[in-house]
Amino acid sequence: MTTTMEASTRTTGIGIRRVAGHIGAEITGVDLGKDLDDATVAGIRQAVLTHRVVFFRGPDIGHARHVAFGRRFGEPTRRPGKKHGVAPDGFPEILTVDPKADVERYGDDFEEHYRRKWVSPLAGWHSDLTQAVNPPSASILRAETTPLFGGDTQWTNTVAAYEGLSRPLRDLLDSLQAEHAFFTGVHLRHSDERDREILKLYCEDPQVAVHPVVRVHPETGEKALFVSPGSTTRIVGFTELESRRLLDLLFEHLTSAEYTVRFRWEPGSIAFWDNRTTCHLAPTDFAQLHVDRVMHRVTLLGDTPVGPDGFTSRQVTGEPLRAW
Repeated sequence: MTTTMEASTRTTGIGIRRVAGHIGAEITGVDLGKDLDDATVAGIRQAVLTHRVVFFRGPDIGHARHVAFGRRFGEPTRRPGKKHGVAPDGFPEILTVDPKADVERYGDDFEEHYRRKWVSPLAGWHSDLTQAVNPPSASILRAETTPLFGGDTQWTNTVAAYEGLSRPLRDLLDSLQAEHAFFTGVHLRHSDERDREILKLYCEDPQVAVHPVVRVHPETGEKALFVSPGSTTRIVGFTELESRRLLDLLFEHLTSAEYTVRFRWEPGSIAFWDNRTTCHLAPTDFAQLHVDRVMHRVTLLGDTPVGPDGFTSRQVTGEPLRAW
C-alpha cells in the first residue's frame, strides 16, 4: 500500500531521507530560493507532521525569502517589544540568535553565567514560548554563520516519548496540568546582583500559563508530552516534592537519546520543527571557542493546547502571542 508520505514525495519531487529512528528527516529537491507551489508546500507540511523536524541544506535564502517561506505555513509571531530580542533591519518577524548581540544587551558571559546556574544538566531543553497560552505551532531556524565544529542543536520527539511510557502513567498524565514560566531551569539568587536584575524584570512583568501535561495535536490527533525542563515549574495540585519527583522522571524520559536527533549546522541550513510535538536543546559546547554563530528564526503563531480530558490552556498572567 502506498502511504500518504510516499505519494506526496513522488508527486512533488521532494526527496525525504530519515536521519534518526524516532525523529528527523532531511529534505532535498526543493529550491527554497523560489516561490513554492501548493503541492510542494503540502508535502513539506506533511513531512514536518510525520518527522517532527525536517532539515534543508543551503545556500542561504536570506531574510525576505525566509519570512515568505514561513508565511506559507502560518502567521509569524514574536514576543512584544524589546522582549523579542534582536531583529534584522526591516524584518521584525525574525529573531536573530547571536551571542555577540547578547553581550551588547546583557554584558559579557551572559549565557555562561546562567548556564552555570542550571538546576539540572537537562535544564536547557524546552519548547518555544510555552509561557504563552498559545505557544508557537512551529519554528523555522536558518543558519547564517556557523563554526567549523560545535554548535549542534538537538530535538526530541514528545509523541514517541509519551507512547514510551507505561499505560498507567499515561492515564495519570492525561488528566494533569502544569504551570509554565520563564527562568524555570535556573536558580536565581537574591545575593547575586545580576540575578536580582532578572528577578526584577520577571516580577514586573511575569508571563505564566497553565497547560495540559499531555496535549492533543490539533492536526493529527496524536498525544504528546507537553512539559520541558526549561519552562515547566510545577504540576498543578501536587505538593512541591510530588511535583518535582514526577517532573524529573518525565524530563529524564523525554530527553532519552532514543527519542532524539542531532543536527550539524552549515551556512544556509534550515531546521523546521513542529513546536507542539518536540523539545529542543540549544548548543552548549562552543561558548569557550570564541567563534561566530549567527542564526535567524521565524516563529509561527499557534493554537491554544487542549488535553485528552478537554482541559484548555489558560493564561495566568501576561499576554497571548499575536500575529505579526
